[in-house]
Amino acid sequence: MKLFGKKESVQTETGNEAVKVLGGGCANCHALEAAAKAALTELGEPAEVGHITDFGQIAACGVLHTPALMVDGKVVSSGRVLTKEEAKDLIRKARNQA
Repeated sequence: MKLFGKKESVQTETGNEAVKVLGGGCANCHALEAAAKAALTELGEPAEVGHITDFGQIAACGVLHTPALMVDGKVVSSGRVLTKEEAKDLIRKARNQA
């Protein structure tokens, strides 16, 4: 592990680039991911959700409390697990489909 200099690249993102869950991989993160997948399915979109687990990347997104939901590069929720309906509404609003 290097303390200074160029960081080695670490693959911490998985899945769809458009919708991501940010968090360490706890039960709340998995619950938010399930709600987001269900919301995407109801919206008729591919139910692929990426996951960012690196806390450096999470902090770089401005997230202080996890789990968080990011849609198209914008954090729409942080610090709580959303229901399917809440996730669906936030995805619609983020994509101006309301």
